[in-house]
Amino acid sequence: MDSQLQHAQISAILGPDLAPFETLISHLMSTGNEQRSEAEILFNLCKQNQPDALVLKLAHLLQSSPHVEVRAMSAILLRKQLTHDDSYMWPRLSASTQAALKSQLLSCVQCEETKSISKKLCDTVSELASGILPEGQWPELLPFMFQCVTSNAPRLQESALLMFAQLAQYIGETLIPYLTTLHSVFLQCLDSSANSDVRIASLGASINFIQCLTSAADRDRCQDLLPLMMKTLTEALNGGQEATAQEALELLIELAGTEPKFLRRQLVDVVGSMLQIAEAESLEEGTRHLAIEFVITLAEARERAPGMMRKLPQFITRLFSILMKMLLDIEDDPAWHSAEVEDEDAGESSNYSVGQECLDRLSISLGGNTIVPVASELLPAYLADPEWQKHHAALITLAQIAEGCSKVMVKNLEQVVNMVLNSFQDPHPRVRWAAINAVGQLSTDLGPDLQVQYHQRILPALATAMDDFQNPRVQAHAASAVLNFSENCTPDILTPYLDGIVSKLLVLLQNGKQMVQEGALTALASVADSSQEQFQKYYDAVMPYLKAILVNATDKCNRMLRAKSMECISLVGMAVGKEKFRDDAKQVMDVLMTLQGSQLETDDPTTSYMLQAWARLCKCLGQDFLPYMSVVMPPLLLSAQLKPDVTITSADSDVDIDESDDESIETITLGDRRIGIKTSVLEEKATACNMLCCYADELKEGFYPYIDQVAPTLVPLLKFYFHEEVRKAAVSGMTEFSLFVLLVDVFDFPVSLKSHTYLFPPAMPELLLSAKLAVEKGQAQGRNESYVKQLSDYIVPALVEALHKEPDIEITVSMLDALNECIQVCFN
Repeated sequence: MDSQLQHAQISAILGPDLAPFETLISHLMSTGNEQRSEAEILFNLCKQNQPDALVLKLAHLLQSSPHVEVRAMSAILLRKQLTHDDSYMWPRLSASTQAALKSQLLSCVQCEETKSISKKLCDTVSELASGILPEGQWPELLPFMFQCVTSNAPRLQESALLMFAQLAQYIGETLIPYLTTLHSVFLQCLDSSANSDVRIASLGASINFIQCLTSAADRDRCQDLLPLMMKTLTEALNGGQEATAQEALELLIELAGTEPKFLRRQLVDVVGSMLQIAEAESLEEGTRHLAIEFVITLAEARERAPGMMRKLPQFITRLFSILMKMLLDIEDDPAWHSAEVEDEDAGESSNYSVGQECLDRLSISLGGNTIVPVASELLPAYLADPEWQKHHAALITLAQIAEGCSKVMVKNLEQVVNMVLNSFQDPHPRVRWAAINAVGQLSTDLGPDLQVQYHQRILPALATAMDDFQNPRVQAHAASAVLNFSENCTPDILTPYLDGIVSKLLVLLQNGKQMVQEGALTALASVADSSQEQFQKYYDAVMPYLKAILVNATDKCNRMLRAKSMECISLVGMAVGKEKFRDDAKQVMDVLMTLQGSQLETDDPTTSYMLQAWARLCKCLGQDFLPYMSVVMPPLLLSAQLKPDVTITSADSDVDIDESDDESIETITLGDRRIGIKTSVLEEKATACNMLCCYADELKEGFYPYIDQVAPTLVPLLKFYFHEEVRKAAVSGMTEFSLFVLLVDVFDFPVSLKSHTYLFPPAMPELLLSAKLAVEKGQAQGRNESYVKQLSDYIVPALVEALHKEPDIEITVSMLDALNECIQVCFN
């Protein structure tokens, strides 16, 4: 756009006539990309060149436009200009503009009749006040808020309470002298005679304010608010206002998590009310789930209020019963039996999912001494009932509580094993599936005790389950359970069963159902990995099948099967050793090289599996792998250097990142931004980086030719964990990896990503050792000890800097070990 034309347009937009400015705001809401983009350019130019005129225009439009959507957009835009980030405009405004803006905002709060805009206005006022009120720059605000909250106008009361809620953390201590007044205001606004919107706003303000009180005595003075808080919830439910009730529950859950001790004196009444809501089948599922979430949150708040929930055994039994009953909400979906789709959750409801998750959380938070006696009462009754759903629920419950109750369950192993193995004979396939599922989970959580004491009962039962050709899901799950069982097994336990297990798995490999074949491949890989050289006996029978799948599984629908065959071949090769694997290695490597050179689709799992397979084959073949490095390294480095695929939009945007069909896209909302990140890209990046570590470790001086490419790829990743920075809301200013760490560490993206994020420190001493050995053995292409010093001068300071900023204890230990090894390499 021509600069002279832009100047003329800006002059018109910010001139005395409001119409051009209103048109600009309308265009910012346009669904047409071109019109919206042009409007954004003009808006940003106004912001850069005439910030005072811009904010006053927005305030004027907010006050005078007859169009609701324009007023709403003006409130949003004003808030964004007053948000504390890199574009924070307040300090750039003149004193007169600042004074006028504060006055106009309060005037708008008083005059605005539309509820949705009132809320946006309160957000804008609170955003500005959070930055300037603590510095005494808005002395008129608190008197204004008190004036509104004590008025007889429900709309003004609600607005003031919304602002008190948002500003509590900034002005909590400032309000201590007004605690008596504020307390009586909250009491009055929570009273049943008040407007329902005022009550819910008062509930939010009360809870936020209580969280900001540092004195236990001050919090005690607010105890009489709690019955009225609960009354706000029950009256909303009695009045059929479930949306309001859900809002109230979410606020109370926040209180339970942050200030559980505030609930201690009235805990019996509060928890009793919540369980009553959870049991009320007439209510929406969402309401009942939130009531359960409240009680689970209290149980999990053991650090802030240790042992509080354990003192209510009658409620624990009642909650456990509710959660088990939720597991009955499952249908016998034909899709589950057909096994044509991957979704093994077919037929499960949201009730079922919540029940399952909460049983796990409850057992972890309260422990086996509290949970096992309760479970011991309920499980036998469920297993004795004729309904298959109850048998299924009992077995799922056992699997879910195993992690939290492992210490107590290990002492009662025979009873647990009997419950599960008896259900292997159940007539219903979903119950048999649940029994196998329980074995898999117990193998992980109760191992190795379970394996040592009950291998002679469990492994034959799993082998028999593999014969269930009528029910492929049962077969596939039995194979998966073999994997779980063998992971905690010593070769001497596993060896007597290998004949039977391997022959069964080979039969499943030839089964027509891909799901069963994939399960068999995964189980074979695990069995080989656990039995090591004992697996040599089966190598000649197994390998031809594995190679056949690798070569023939070329259709798009078979990609995962091919990927799993790579995994299995590489693990079998590692188990039996180079001498046994050598004859097949070249053929396997040739297939992998052909795949490496082909154009694989971005969502093809082959890429990630192949990266790992190459690294295992390297470990198996050792120095014999060196000829393949020129093929392996280029794509591996490309994967290691991938930039995360991140989409950032406004939280208010109509564009829905979630509309994508790609299941690997995870989204979060951070402040006023919505972030979508393609986690499959991060998985590939993390896997590649770890593979580089493996090659350096295995090949020693043979890895030397690649150090100059690998070091600049891995070393910078050490520097990106700035603990304070990644927790700031200014996402747009972050480096790609800072954003990655933020998403993984703070917003709980898949744990597998977090486990990969910090595995790079161990590679540092390996890189140094590779360089040092290459120099010592004359394989460094003319370089000498000065090259090793240059490399250490690059690596060690990066490690020290990362160590200085690292908040996680385990990662710190890993970094210290790496630093120690680097120093030893340099000075030995």
